[in-house]
Amino acid sequence: MYLIQPQLQSRRAFLRRAGQLAFTGAALPTAINLAALGEAAAFNAGSDYKALVCVFLYGGNDYGNTLIPFDNANYAAYQTIRGTAGSEAANGIALAKASLTALGGNPVSVIGQTGLQYALHPSMTGMRDLYADGKAAIMLNCGPLIAPMTKAQYQSRVIATPPKLFSHNDQQSIWQSSSPEGSTIGWGGNIGDLAMSSNTGNGGNSLFTCISITGNAVFLSGDTALSYQVGTGGAVRIDSMGNSVYGFNAVGNAMRSLGTNANRVHLLENEYSKITKRSVDAEGAITAALALTSANSAPYSNFPTDNLATQLRMVARLIAARETLKTKRQVFMVSIGGFDLHDNLIDGHTRNMGRVSGAMKVFHDTMTSLGIADKVTAFTSSEFGRTLSSNGDGSDHGWGGHQFVVGGAVNAGFYGYAPPVSVSSTSAPADQWHVGQGRLLPSTGVDQYAATLAKWFGVNDLELVGTAGQNYNDAILPFLHNFGGTANGVDYARNLGFMKPA
Repeated sequence: MYLIQPQLQSRRAFLRRAGQLAFTGAALPTAINLAALGEAAAFNAGSDYKALVCVFLYGGNDYGNTLIPFDNANYAAYQTIRGTAGSEAANGIALAKASLTALGGNPVSVIGQTGLQYALHPSMTGMRDLYADGKAAIMLNCGPLIAPMTKAQYQSRVIATPPKLFSHNDQQSIWQSSSPEGSTIGWGGNIGDLAMSSNTGNGGNSLFTCISITGNAVFLSGDTALSYQVGTGGAVRIDSMGNSVYGFNAVGNAMRSLGTNANRVHLLENEYSKITKRSVDAEGAITAALALTSANSAPYSNFPTDNLATQLRMVARLIAARETLKTKRQVFMVSIGGFDLHDNLIDGHTRNMGRVSGAMKVFHDTMTSLGIADKVTAFTSSEFGRTLSSNGDGSDHGWGGHQFVVGGAVNAGFYGYAPPVSVSSTSAPADQWHVGQGRLLPSTGVDQYAATLAKWFGVNDLELVGTAGQNYNDAILPFLHNFGGTANGVDYARNLGFMKPA
Protein backbone atom coordinates (compact mmCIF):
# COMPACT_ATOMS: atom_id res chain seq x y z
CA MET A 1 0.00 0.00 0.00
CA TYR A 2 1.57 3.28 -1.10
CA LEU A 3 1.20 6.44 0.92
CA ILE A 4 -0.28 9.05 -1.38
CA GLN A 5 -0.99 12.17 0.62
CA PRO A 6 0.61 15.10 -1.22
CA GLN A 7 -1.71 17.56 0.48
CA LEU A 8 0.16 17.00 3.75
CA GLN A 9 3.27 18.51 2.25
CA SER A 10 1.72 21.97 2.39
CA ARG A 11 0.59 21.74 6.01
CA ARG A 12 3.90 22.78 7.56
CA ALA A 13 4.17 25.66 5.08
CA PHE A 14 0.68 26.87 5.97
CA LEU A 15 1.39 26.83 9.70
CA ARG A 16 4.60 28.84 9.34
CA ARG A 17 3.49 31.17 6.59
CA ALA A 18 0.17 32.00 8.25
CA GLY A 19 2.08 34.00 10.81
CA GLN A 20 4.81 35.29 8.53
CA LEU A 21 2.56 36.65 5.81
CA ALA A 22 -0.35 37.84 7.92
CA PHE A 23 0.96 41.38 7.70
CA THR A 24 1.87 41.56 4.01
CA GLY A 25 -1.63 42.17 2.72
CA ALA A 26 -2.43 42.70 -0.95
CA ALA A 27 -2.16 46.47 -1.35
CA LEU A 28 1.56 46.62 -2.17
CA PRO A 29 3.29 45.37 -5.33
CA THR A 30 4.38 41.76 -5.79
CA ALA A 31 7.97 42.71 -4.99
CA ILE A 32 6.95 43.60 -1.46
CA ASN A 33 5.67 40.07 -0.88
CA LEU A 34 9.30 39.01 -0.47
CA ALA A 35 8.49 39.15 3.16
CA ALA A 36 9.55 38.05 6.61
CA LEU A 37 11.69 35.05 5.83
CA GLY A 38 12.84 32.87 8.70
CA GLU A 39 16.01 30.81 8.60
CA ALA A 40 15.75 27.16 7.64
CA ALA A 41 17.73 24.22 8.90
CA ALA A 42 21.30 24.02 7.67
CA PHE A 43 22.30 21.28 5.27
CA ASN A 44 25.49 20.13 3.61
CA ALA A 45 26.47 23.40 1.97
CA GLY A 46 30.20 22.79 2.29
CA SER A 47 32.53 25.67 1.48
CA ASP A 48 31.93 25.97 -2.25
CA TYR A 49 29.27 27.46 -4.50
CA LYS A 50 26.58 25.43 -6.27
CA ALA A 51 23.57 26.33 -8.37
CA LEU A 52 20.69 24.44 -9.97
CA VAL A 53 19.02 25.99 -13.01
CA CYS A 54 15.62 24.66 -14.10
CA VAL A 55 14.82 25.23 -17.79
CA PHE A 56 11.08 24.60 -18.12
CA LEU A 57 9.62 23.86 -21.55
CA TYR A 58 5.99 24.98 -21.31
CA GLY A 59 3.43 23.25 -23.49
CA GLY A 60 4.69 19.66 -23.42
CA ASN A 61 7.84 18.82 -25.36
CA ASP A 62 7.43 16.29 -28.19
CA TYR A 63 9.72 13.42 -27.20
CA GLY A 64 9.42 11.69 -30.57
CA ASN A 65 11.29 14.41 -32.46
CA THR A 66 13.63 15.30 -29.61
CA LEU A 67 15.39 11.94 -29.61
CA ILE A 68 14.83 10.13 -32.89
CA PRO A 69 15.53 6.40 -33.33
CA PHE A 70 18.43 6.18 -35.78
CA ASP A 71 19.16 2.48 -36.35
CA ASN A 72 17.40 1.12 -39.41
CA ALA A 73 14.78 -1.05 -37.71
CA ASN A 74 13.63 1.50 -35.16
CA TYR A 75 13.77 4.43 -37.58
CA ALA A 76 11.52 2.48 -39.96
CA ALA A 77 8.97 1.95 -37.17
CA TYR A 78 9.20 5.64 -36.20
CA GLN A 79 8.65 6.75 -39.79
CA THR A 80 5.67 4.43 -40.20
CA ILE A 81 4.02 5.82 -37.05
CA ARG A 82 4.79 9.50 -37.66
CA GLY A 83 4.11 9.63 -41.39
CA THR A 84 6.06 10.60 -44.47
CA ALA A 85 9.40 12.00 -43.40
CA GLY A 86 9.54 15.78 -43.34
CA SER A 87 6.20 16.22 -45.12
CA GLU A 88 3.44 17.89 -43.13
CA ALA A 89 1.40 18.15 -46.32
CA ALA A 90 1.37 14.36 -46.43
CA ASN A 91 0.16 14.17 -42.81
CA GLY A 92 3.64 13.31 -41.57
CA ILE A 93 5.77 14.63 -38.73
CA ALA A 94 8.75 12.30 -39.00
CA LEU A 95 12.14 13.90 -39.61
CA ALA A 96 14.09 12.73 -42.64
CA LYS A 97 16.89 10.35 -41.72
CA ALA A 98 19.30 12.22 -43.98
CA SER A 99 19.00 15.22 -41.61
CA LEU A 100 20.03 13.19 -38.54
CA THR A 101 23.40 12.39 -36.96
CA ALA A 102 23.64 9.47 -34.55
CA LEU A 103 24.81 10.09 -31.01
CA GLY A 104 27.71 7.93 -29.91
CA GLY A 105 26.87 4.97 -27.71
CA ASN A 106 23.56 3.38 -26.80
CA PRO A 107 21.17 3.79 -23.87
CA VAL A 108 22.45 2.13 -20.72
CA SER A 109 19.29 0.01 -20.46
CA VAL A 110 17.01 -1.10 -23.27
CA ILE A 111 13.79 -3.05 -22.69
CA GLY A 112 12.67 -5.46 -25.40
CA GLN A 113 15.12 -4.09 -27.96
CA THR A 114 18.62 -4.58 -29.30
CA GLY A 115 20.81 -2.24 -31.27
CA LEU A 116 18.79 0.92 -30.59
CA GLN A 117 20.57 4.15 -31.51
CA TYR A 118 19.36 7.70 -31.10
CA ALA A 119 19.91 11.00 -32.90
CA LEU A 120 19.09 14.42 -31.51
CA HIS A 121 16.80 16.79 -33.35
CA PRO A 122 19.01 18.28 -36.10
CA SER A 123 18.54 21.81 -34.72
CA MET A 124 20.17 20.74 -31.42
CA THR A 125 23.78 21.09 -32.53
CA GLY A 126 24.77 22.74 -29.26
CA MET A 127 23.38 19.88 -27.16
CA ARG A 128 25.01 17.37 -29.49
CA ASP A 129 28.39 19.08 -28.88
CA LEU A 130 27.80 19.06 -25.11
CA TYR A 131 27.01 15.35 -25.21
CA ALA A 132 30.12 14.64 -27.28
CA ASP A 133 32.22 16.66 -24.80
CA GLY A 134 30.89 14.63 -21.86
CA LYS A 135 28.89 17.54 -20.41
CA ALA A 136 25.32 16.36 -21.02
CA ALA A 137 23.21 13.48 -19.72
CA ILE A 138 19.96 12.35 -21.32
CA MET A 139 17.19 11.12 -19.03
CA LEU A 140 14.88 8.79 -20.92
CA ASN A 141 11.12 8.50 -20.36
CA CYS A 142 10.82 10.58 -17.20
CA GLY A 143 7.53 11.88 -15.85
CA PRO A 144 5.29 12.23 -12.78
CA LEU A 145 4.71 9.01 -10.85
CA ILE A 146 3.36 8.41 -7.37
CA ALA A 147 4.91 4.94 -7.31
CA PRO A 148 6.46 2.45 -9.75
CA MET A 149 3.78 1.15 -12.07
CA THR A 150 3.30 -1.41 -14.83
CA LYS A 151 0.92 -0.94 -17.71
CA ALA A 152 -1.38 -3.58 -16.23
CA GLN A 153 -1.47 -1.68 -12.93
CA TYR A 154 -2.21 1.55 -14.79
CA GLN A 155 -5.04 -0.06 -16.71
CA SER A 156 -6.57 -1.69 -13.63
CA ARG A 157 -6.04 1.44 -11.47
CA VAL A 158 -4.65 -0.59 -8.56
CA ILE A 159 -1.93 2.05 -8.07
CA ALA A 160 -2.83 5.73 -8.07
CA THR A 161 -1.69 7.86 -10.97
CA PRO A 162 -0.87 11.55 -10.68
CA PRO A 163 -4.16 13.45 -10.79
CA LYS A 164 -5.44 15.10 -13.96
CA LEU A 165 -3.02 13.50 -16.40
CA PHE A 166 -2.65 15.27 -19.76
CA SER A 167 -3.80 18.64 -18.33
CA HIS A 168 -1.28 21.43 -18.98
CA ASN A 169 -1.73 23.48 -15.82
CA ASP A 170 -2.02 20.49 -13.49
CA GLN A 171 0.93 18.59 -14.92
CA GLN A 172 3.10 21.73 -14.87
CA SER A 173 2.29 22.04 -11.18
CA ILE A 174 2.85 18.32 -10.52
CA TRP A 175 6.27 18.42 -12.21
CA GLN A 176 7.22 21.43 -10.11
CA SER A 177 5.52 20.59 -6.81
CA SER A 178 4.12 17.01 -6.77
CA SER A 179 0.57 18.42 -6.55
CA PRO A 180 -1.91 19.70 -9.17
CA GLU A 181 -2.79 23.29 -9.93
CA GLY A 182 -3.25 25.30 -6.76
CA SER A 183 -0.17 23.92 -5.03
CA THR A 184 1.86 26.53 -3.13
CA ILE A 185 5.18 24.75 -2.58
CA GLY A 186 7.64 23.38 -5.14
CA TRP A 187 10.60 21.07 -4.73
CA GLY A 188 12.99 23.79 -5.87
CA GLY A 189 11.67 26.00 -3.09
CA ASN A 190 11.94 23.14 -0.60
CA ILE A 191 15.61 22.77 -1.53
CA GLY A 192 15.89 26.54 -1.12
CA ASP A 193 14.46 26.29 2.40
CA LEU A 194 17.47 24.19 3.37
CA ALA A 195 19.96 26.36 1.51
CA MET A 196 18.84 29.71 2.93
CA SER A 197 21.03 29.57 6.00
CA SER A 198 24.14 29.04 3.85
CA ASN A 199 23.52 32.41 2.19
CA THR A 200 23.26 34.56 5.32
CA GLY A 201 26.88 34.48 6.53
CA ASN A 202 29.18 37.46 6.05
CA GLY A 203 26.30 39.80 5.33
CA GLY A 204 24.62 37.67 2.66
CA ASN A 205 20.91 37.77 1.95
CA SER A 206 18.82 34.59 2.08
CA LEU A 207 16.33 36.32 -0.22
CA PHE A 208 18.62 35.54 -3.15
CA THR A 209 18.47 31.76 -2.64
CA CYS A 210 15.61 31.16 -5.11
CA ILE A 211 15.55 33.47 -8.14
CA SER A 212 13.10 33.38 -11.02
CA ILE A 213 13.73 35.12 -14.33
CA THR A 214 10.39 33.89 -15.69
CA GLY A 215 7.79 35.33 -13.31
CA ASN A 216 5.67 33.40 -10.85
CA ALA A 217 6.15 29.63 -10.72
CA VAL A 218 5.42 27.23 -7.88
CA PHE A 219 8.76 25.45 -8.43
CA LEU A 220 10.72 28.07 -6.46
CA SER A 221 8.20 28.57 -3.64
CA GLY A 222 9.18 26.85 -0.41
CA ASP A 223 8.14 26.75 3.21
CA THR A 224 10.17 29.83 4.10
CA ALA A 225 11.92 30.54 0.80
CA LEU A 226 10.06 32.70 -1.69
CA SER A 227 10.90 33.27 -5.32
CA TYR A 228 12.78 36.53 -5.82
CA GLN A 229 11.88 37.74 -9.30
CA VAL A 230 14.13 39.62 -11.66
CA GLY A 231 13.69 40.47 -15.32
CA THR A 232 16.05 39.89 -18.21
CA GLY A 233 17.25 43.46 -17.67
CA GLY A 234 17.80 43.21 -13.92
CA ALA A 235 16.02 43.71 -10.62
CA VAL A 236 12.40 44.87 -10.66
CA ARG A 237 11.91 48.16 -8.87
CA ILE A 238 8.78 49.16 -6.96
CA ASP A 239 7.29 51.79 -9.29
CA SER A 240 5.77 53.81 -6.48
CA MET A 241 9.25 54.62 -5.18
CA GLY A 242 9.55 57.14 -8.06
CA ASN A 243 8.88 60.83 -7.87
CA SER A 244 5.11 60.51 -8.07
CA VAL A 245 2.26 58.01 -8.21
CA TYR A 246 -0.51 58.77 -10.69
CA GLY A 247 0.84 62.31 -10.77
CA PHE A 248 0.67 62.81 -7.00
CA ASN A 249 3.99 63.53 -5.30
CA ALA A 250 2.45 63.01 -1.87
CA VAL A 251 1.80 59.34 -2.61
CA GLY A 252 5.36 58.84 -3.79
CA ASN A 253 6.68 60.57 -0.69
CA ALA A 254 4.55 58.33 1.53
CA MET A 255 5.82 55.20 -0.19
CA ARG A 256 9.45 56.35 0.13
CA SER A 257 8.81 57.02 3.79
CA LEU A 258 7.52 53.46 4.18
CA GLY A 259 10.69 52.19 2.61
CA THR A 260 13.08 54.14 4.82
CA ASN A 261 11.35 54.31 8.19
CA ALA A 262 10.78 50.92 9.84
CA ASN A 263 10.13 52.24 13.34
CA ARG A 264 6.43 52.98 13.48
CA VAL A 265 4.00 52.66 16.33
CA HIS A 266 1.17 50.94 14.47
CA LEU A 267 1.96 47.23 14.15
CA LEU A 268 0.56 46.80 10.63
CA GLU A 269 2.21 49.98 9.38
CA ASN A 270 5.50 48.92 10.93
CA GLU A 271 5.38 45.57 9.12
CA TYR A 272 4.65 47.28 5.81
CA SER A 273 7.64 49.53 6.38
CA LYS A 274 10.01 46.66 7.15
CA ILE A 275 8.86 44.64 4.16
CA THR A 276 9.06 47.61 1.80
CA LYS A 277 12.54 48.50 2.99
CA ARG A 278 13.65 44.91 2.56
CA SER A 279 12.42 44.90 -1.03
CA VAL A 280 14.10 48.22 -1.80
CA ASP A 281 17.37 47.05 -0.27
CA ALA A 282 17.24 43.79 -2.25
CA GLU A 283 16.68 45.65 -5.52
CA GLY A 284 19.61 47.93 -4.71
CA ALA A 285 21.89 44.98 -3.93
CA ILE A 286 21.03 43.17 -7.17
CA THR A 287 21.40 46.32 -9.26
CA ALA A 288 24.80 47.09 -7.73
CA ALA A 289 26.02 43.52 -8.22
CA LEU A 290 24.91 43.44 -11.86
CA ALA A 291 26.73 46.72 -12.49
CA LEU A 292 29.97 44.73 -12.21
CA THR A 293 29.07 42.84 -15.42
CA SER A 294 27.72 44.06 -18.73
CA ALA A 295 25.34 42.23 -21.00
CA ASN A 296 27.20 43.80 -23.91
CA SER A 297 30.64 42.43 -23.03
CA ALA A 298 32.07 38.92 -23.28
CA PRO A 299 31.16 36.31 -22.27
CA TYR A 300 27.60 37.61 -21.81
CA SER A 301 27.45 39.17 -25.27
CA ASN A 302 27.78 35.67 -26.75
CA PHE A 303 24.20 34.74 -25.85
CA PRO A 304 21.56 34.66 -28.61
CA THR A 305 18.84 37.29 -28.49
CA ASP A 306 15.75 35.09 -27.99
CA ASN A 307 13.93 35.25 -24.67
CA LEU A 308 15.24 31.98 -23.19
CA ALA A 309 18.82 32.96 -23.97
CA THR A 310 18.42 36.39 -22.38
CA GLN A 311 16.96 34.75 -19.28
CA LEU A 312 19.97 32.43 -19.02
CA ARG A 313 22.28 35.38 -19.60
CA MET A 314 20.76 37.04 -16.54
CA VAL A 315 21.30 33.84 -14.54
CA ALA A 316 24.93 33.83 -15.68
CA ARG A 317 25.43 37.44 -14.58
CA LEU A 318 23.85 36.76 -11.18
CA ILE A 319 26.09 33.73 -10.72
CA ALA A 320 29.10 35.84 -11.71
CA ALA A 321 28.06 38.24 -8.91
CA ARG A 322 27.88 35.46 -6.31
CA GLU A 323 30.77 36.79 -4.23
CA THR A 324 29.35 40.29 -4.21
CA LEU A 325 25.93 38.94 -3.21
CA LYS A 326 27.62 36.50 -0.78
CA THR A 327 25.61 33.50 -1.97
CA LYS A 328 26.77 29.88 -1.75
CA ARG A 329 23.68 27.95 -2.84
CA GLN A 330 21.11 29.13 -5.39
CA VAL A 331 18.18 27.68 -7.35
CA PHE A 332 17.10 29.46 -10.54
CA MET A 333 14.24 29.05 -12.98
CA VAL A 334 13.93 30.11 -16.61
CA SER A 335 11.43 28.98 -19.22
CA ILE A 336 10.40 28.88 -22.85
CA GLY A 337 6.87 28.40 -24.17
CA GLY A 338 5.41 27.31 -27.47
CA PHE A 339 5.63 23.52 -27.14
CA ASP A 340 1.88 22.83 -27.36
CA LEU A 341 2.23 21.84 -30.99
CA HIS A 342 -1.01 20.18 -32.02
CA ASP A 343 -0.15 21.49 -35.46
CA ASN A 344 2.85 22.92 -37.30
CA LEU A 345 5.06 20.66 -35.21
CA ILE A 346 7.99 20.41 -37.59
CA ASP A 347 8.54 24.17 -37.89
CA GLY A 348 7.62 25.08 -34.31
CA HIS A 349 9.60 22.29 -32.69
CA THR A 350 12.64 22.98 -34.85
CA ARG A 351 12.65 26.61 -33.74
CA ASN A 352 12.13 25.80 -30.06
CA MET A 353 14.66 22.99 -29.76
CA GLY A 354 17.24 25.11 -31.54
CA ARG A 355 16.73 27.84 -28.95
CA VAL A 356 16.90 25.43 -26.01
CA SER A 357 20.04 23.79 -27.34
CA GLY A 358 21.76 27.04 -28.27
CA ALA A 359 21.00 28.81 -25.01
CA MET A 360 22.06 25.90 -22.80
CA LYS A 361 25.30 25.49 -24.78
CA VAL A 362 26.26 29.16 -24.45
CA PHE A 363 25.26 29.13 -20.78
CA HIS A 364 27.53 26.16 -20.09
CA ASP A 365 30.36 27.78 -22.07
CA THR A 366 29.94 30.91 -19.95
CA MET A 367 30.13 28.91 -16.73
CA THR A 368 33.30 27.31 -18.10
CA SER A 369 34.81 30.73 -18.79
CA LEU A 370 33.98 31.73 -15.20
CA GLY A 371 35.73 28.59 -13.93
CA ILE A 372 32.64 27.13 -12.25
CA ALA A 373 31.16 24.76 -14.83
CA ASP A 374 31.34 21.92 -12.30
CA LYS A 375 29.41 24.01 -9.76
CA VAL A 376 26.38 24.81 -11.93
CA THR A 377 23.91 22.25 -13.28
CA ALA A 378 21.13 23.14 -15.72
CA PHE A 379 18.31 20.70 -16.39
CA THR A 380 15.16 20.63 -18.49
CA SER A 381 11.59 19.88 -17.43
CA SER A 382 8.27 19.90 -19.27
CA GLU A 383 4.78 19.05 -18.08
CA PHE A 384 4.54 16.01 -20.34
CA GLY A 385 5.78 14.42 -23.51
CA ARG A 386 3.44 14.04 -26.44
CA THR A 387 1.95 11.23 -28.49
CA LEU A 388 4.20 9.40 -30.92
CA SER A 389 1.29 9.14 -33.32
CA SER A 390 0.57 12.12 -35.55
CA ASN A 391 -2.72 13.98 -35.56
CA GLY A 392 -1.97 15.32 -39.02
CA ASP A 393 0.81 17.86 -38.61
CA GLY A 394 1.24 17.78 -34.84
CA SER A 395 1.06 15.58 -31.74
CA ASP A 396 -1.25 15.49 -28.74
CA HIS A 397 -0.80 15.49 -24.97
CA GLY A 398 1.19 12.63 -23.50
CA TRP A 399 2.89 11.65 -20.23
CA GLY A 400 6.54 10.61 -20.07
CA GLY A 401 9.27 12.39 -22.03
CA HIS A 402 13.03 12.85 -22.33
CA GLN A 403 15.08 15.43 -20.37
CA PHE A 404 18.59 16.90 -20.54
CA VAL A 405 21.05 17.65 -17.74
CA VAL A 406 24.06 19.87 -18.52
CA GLY A 407 27.11 20.82 -16.46
CA GLY A 408 30.66 20.02 -15.52
CA ALA A 409 29.50 17.71 -12.70
CA VAL A 410 27.35 15.59 -15.03
CA ASN A 411 28.15 11.97 -15.84
CA ALA A 412 27.42 12.06 -19.56
CA GLY A 413 25.37 9.35 -21.23
CA PHE A 414 21.86 7.90 -21.39
CA TYR A 415 19.95 7.11 -18.21
CA GLY A 416 16.70 5.29 -17.61
CA TYR A 417 14.95 2.96 -20.01
CA ALA A 418 14.43 3.44 -23.72
CA PRO A 419 10.78 3.00 -24.71
CA PRO A 420 10.08 0.81 -27.74
CA VAL A 421 8.99 2.62 -30.89
CA SER A 422 5.32 1.74 -30.73
CA VAL A 423 1.85 3.14 -30.22
CA SER A 424 0.29 -0.05 -28.93
CA SER A 425 -1.51 -0.30 -25.60
CA THR A 426 -1.43 -4.11 -25.48
CA SER A 427 0.17 -6.10 -22.68
CA ALA A 428 2.99 -7.40 -24.90
CA PRO A 429 6.40 -6.97 -23.25
CA ALA A 430 7.60 -4.71 -26.05
CA ASP A 431 4.70 -2.36 -25.36
CA GLN A 432 5.21 -2.10 -21.60
CA TRP A 433 5.78 1.66 -21.69
CA HIS A 434 2.90 2.64 -23.98
CA VAL A 435 -0.63 3.45 -22.82
CA GLY A 436 -2.02 4.27 -26.25
CA GLN A 437 -1.06 6.52 -29.22
CA GLY A 438 2.57 6.33 -28.17
CA ARG A 439 1.91 8.03 -24.83
CA LEU A 440 4.66 6.88 -22.51
CA LEU A 441 4.09 5.44 -19.06
CA PRO A 442 7.17 6.90 -17.31
CA SER A 443 9.85 4.40 -16.35
CA THR A 444 11.53 7.05 -14.18
CA GLY A 445 9.64 9.29 -11.76
CA VAL A 446 10.16 13.04 -11.39
CA ASP A 447 11.00 12.44 -7.71
CA GLN A 448 13.95 10.23 -8.74
CA TYR A 449 15.15 12.85 -11.23
CA ALA A 450 14.83 15.63 -8.64
CA ALA A 451 16.46 13.58 -5.87
CA THR A 452 19.55 12.97 -8.00
CA LEU A 453 19.95 16.71 -8.57
CA ALA A 454 19.21 17.58 -4.94
CA LYS A 455 21.69 15.03 -3.63
CA TRP A 456 24.48 16.66 -5.65
CA PHE A 457 23.33 20.04 -4.35
CA GLY A 458 23.87 18.91 -0.75
CA VAL A 459 20.49 17.63 0.45
CA ASN A 460 20.71 14.52 2.64
CA ASP A 461 18.59 11.38 2.42
CA LEU A 462 16.34 12.15 5.39
CA GLU A 463 15.54 15.60 4.01
CA LEU A 464 14.69 14.08 0.65
CA VAL A 465 12.56 11.18 1.83
CA GLY A 466 11.14 12.34 5.17
CA THR A 467 10.07 10.07 8.00
CA ALA A 468 7.27 7.53 8.08
CA GLY A 469 5.98 8.84 11.39
CA GLN A 470 5.13 12.14 9.70
CA ASN A 471 3.43 10.46 6.72
CA TYR A 472 6.36 11.79 4.68
CA ASN A 473 4.91 15.30 4.68
CA ASP A 474 8.25 16.59 5.96
CA ALA A 475 10.01 15.37 2.81
CA ILE A 476 11.23 17.56 -0.02
CA LEU A 477 9.93 14.91 -2.42
CA PRO A 478 6.75 13.37 -0.97
CA PHE A 479 6.67 10.28 -3.21
CA LEU A 480 10.35 9.38 -3.11
CA HIS A 481 9.78 6.87 -0.29
CA ASN A 482 7.82 4.76 -2.79
CA PHE A 483 10.95 4.33 -4.92
CA GLY A 484 14.20 2.46 -4.37
CA GLY A 485 15.29 -1.00 -5.40
CA THR A 486 13.91 -3.02 -8.28
CA ALA A 487 10.27 -3.46 -9.26
CA ASN A 488 8.82 -5.10 -12.35
CA GLY A 489 12.33 -5.65 -13.69
CA VAL A 490 13.16 -1.93 -13.51
CA ASP A 491 15.70 -0.27 -11.23
CA TYR A 492 13.83 2.56 -9.48
CA ALA A 493 16.88 3.95 -7.71
CA ARG A 494 16.62 7.17 -5.73
CA ASN A 495 19.96 8.26 -7.16
CA LEU A 496 20.02 7.76 -10.93
CA GLY A 497 23.76 8.32 -11.23
CA PHE A 498 23.86 11.12 -13.79
CA MET A 499 25.59 13.45 -11.30
CA LYS A 500 29.14 13.02 -9.99
CA PRO A 501 29.45 12.65 -6.21
CA ALA A 502 29.00 15.93 -4.35
